Amino acid sequence: MMDPITTRQLAINRRMFFGRTALGVGTAALAGLLRQDTLGETSPSSRGVPGFPNFAPKARRVIYLLMSGAPPHVDTFDYKPHLADFAGKELPPSVQMGQRLSTMTANQKQQLILPSITGFRQYGKSGAWVSDYLPHIGSIVDDVCFIKSMTTTQVNHAPAVTYFMTGAEQPGRPSFGAWLSYGLGSANDNLPTFVVMTSRDRENTCGQLFYDHYWGSGFLPSKHQGVKLRSGGDPVLYLSNPPGISRLMRRDLLNDLDKLDEIKLSDCGDPEIATRIAQYEMAYRMQASVPELSDLSTEPREVLDMYGPDVLRPGSFAGNCLRARRLAERGVRYVQLMHAGWDHHSNLLTQFKIQCTDTDQPSAALVKDLKQRGLLDDTLVIWGGEFGRTVFGQGDRASGKFGRDHHPYCFTIWLAGGGIKPGLTYGASDDFCYNVAENPVHVHDFQATLLHLLGIDHEQLTFKFQGRRFRLTDVEGKVVDGILT
Repeated sequence: MMDPITTRQLAINRRMFFGRTALGVGTAALAGLLRQDTLGETSPSSRGVPGFPNFAPKARRVIYLLMSGAPPHVDTFDYKPHLADFAGKELPPSVQMGQRLSTMTANQKQQLILPSITGFRQYGKSGAWVSDYLPHIGSIVDDVCFIKSMTTTQVNHAPAVTYFMTGAEQPGRPSFGAWLSYGLGSANDNLPTFVVMTSRDRENTCGQLFYDHYWGSGFLPSKHQGVKLRSGGDPVLYLSNPPGISRLMRRDLLNDLDKLDEIKLSDCGDPEIATRIAQYEMAYRMQASVPELSDLSTEPREVLDMYGPDVLRPGSFAGNCLRARRLAERGVRYVQLMHAGWDHHSNLLTQFKIQCTDTDQPSAALVKDLKQRGLLDDTLVIWGGEFGRTVFGQGDRASGKFGRDHHPYCFTIWLAGGGIKPGLTYGASDDFCYNVAENPVHVHDFQATLLHLLGIDHEQLTFKFQGRRFRLTDVEGKVVDGILT
């Protein structure tokens, strides 16, 4: 397939000619709009693909709380009290069935069952069982839908996260947020459509790396990639004006630069030039909107207390959750919070509790805060990792240095708001938390369902690249109707 520049040059026709002409007029009009107060409004340049959404959406925005490293479903939400009777015994071969394991335990001589290291309690009218280490999430179970039958094909962290975020196991495809930006466009011209924030455990002792392709645009125009908000210094790199450059000077500079870019765009049709124009303008508007967004001093004390004692610590998961709510209020369509620290191969006894402490109260507070403000009905909140962890132990339990290995065949995530049935448990694992016993939900099914909630038929949102029409769900995926209101 030819590159987009050559394709555009060869495809000039009457409609293309007028489209080019209109581009310059449209950009000039946009520049005029920028001198007005446009907070909360969107320009034609920020609209998505015509025809999307395909139908009325139940969710208008998404906040994805990715627990990187994989929380152990055995110790969090998938309560199997009878596992205590099998403690220290070999996992039956009829359960494991020779399925692939990671290289860290593939040659382990024994697969001895390790029951949950925590107690469990039932919460709410739904009676959902939740770990004693997650009491705050326990308090919101009647607003939550647990999917206990998630399954994936990936047994290592990076490809597993990539699969969830992009629908493919190898880097290079557009991420979920990029697809939403492309398909639906922006709901606010003063902030990015897709924002990413990262955090680690407070002791900074473990955690997977966060790769840029987790929020990349792949083969979509680069204006659709996620914008990362940092916890220290400037929230966005290179956003501030250099010393000696005033805001008025920056505006004049951008006006002149836009004119030059428009000339080059009309000449060669490179879509990345249009992206550059859009991103320069977005950066100019963000100079005013981002500092206000990042300033938590205007939040009432009771709200700060709800998110927990870590909320004002730079880079904390709690602080990111509160900023996610502020972004949702301002119309940001997709917020991706990535928290590292759940990879417990030999330190389950210590690190698991730390991760629960860091994430439990802020996760629950986010759901409660959105609900109190009337935003939960059309905001979809997702909590979960890239896979689960094994019911058998890894390492030397006698020494206290033990944990659980990666487990892709059955694990738990939860969702709240945005058209999800509250107080529901969907699917189930087998007696050993190892395989799906009912209602399996594959990664592509999960993605198809999220798009459906946003008013998108996952088979219709495509982008032609290298001669093929790609989509987030590749060639698979079915909507999980059982969890929808």
